[in-house]
Amino acid sequence: MDFAALWTKYESSIVNYLILVVGAVLMWMVGRWLIGFVINMIRRALTARNVDATLQNYLASIIAVSLNIILVIAILARFGVETTSFAALIAAAGLAIGMAWGGLLANFAAGAFLLVLRPFKVGDLIKAGGVLGTVEEIGLFSTTMMTPDGIRAMVSNGKIFSDNIENMSHTPYRRVDREMQLAHGVDVDRTIARIKELLASETNVLASPAPAVWVLDFTLAGPVLCVRPFCLPEHYWNVYEATNNIIRTVGGELGLPVPQVHYNVQQRN
Repeated sequence: MDFAALWTKYESSIVNYLILVVGAVLMWMVGRWLIGFVINMIRRALTARNVDATLQNYLASIIAVSLNIILVIAILARFGVETTSFAALIAAAGLAIGMAWGGLLANFAAGAFLLVLRPFKVGDLIKAGGVLGTVEEIGLFSTTMMTPDGIRAMVSNGKIFSDNIENMSHTPYRRVDREMQLAHGVDVDRTIARIKELLASETNVLASPAPAVWVLDFTLAGPVLCVRPFCLPEHYWNVYEATNNIIRTVGGELGLPVPQVHYNVQQRN
């Protein structure tokens, strides 16, 4: 095979093609840089206007996807691909993908509703979709949460939107609910007073609303106290632990007996 003859015959075509490839690579690199620059500028503008971080991430994702599609179309146009037919192809592909991936579109719509209704925002501690965690990002199709035990969970927006949503960070404080079983004959008023005294000395327990300690129920073993201090959302587990320790401490200080169920057995001849 005469490579010299082939090169002479196709030299101009090969050179032109290489120029197109190099140009496409440069367009991709420059385009990606410009997209990143535009996204950063948009984020700064939104931050300057105190737009919520949740909405910032969502808008940035939509704009980035749109600009990348435009960039790909521009690169294909440089190779001589008819952009009109390509746009029609994208529309047809979008229809096919929409029919096949209806769940993804549902998640996308759910994400939009989450941004409009705002049941939670980035940084909130929520329980939704069967997951308890702090919201890190509300994406196009899923929401990313960090659980208290350090697991990063991605839950689909559709599952979150269709489920009950519990937002532990919506109010300025949370209530810790604990119970203390007492034995029959225990001085209830003295026990309540001592628990309140120790709760008042706890740093993370709020003075207002004041901690609530009262008789919740009666069982065969004796009365049951409810111990309900209030705290900031970020101090919940610290106060939870401290309340348990206070209940244990009061039981030891006052020498409270172990609650037991007593039975009266009578034998008849």
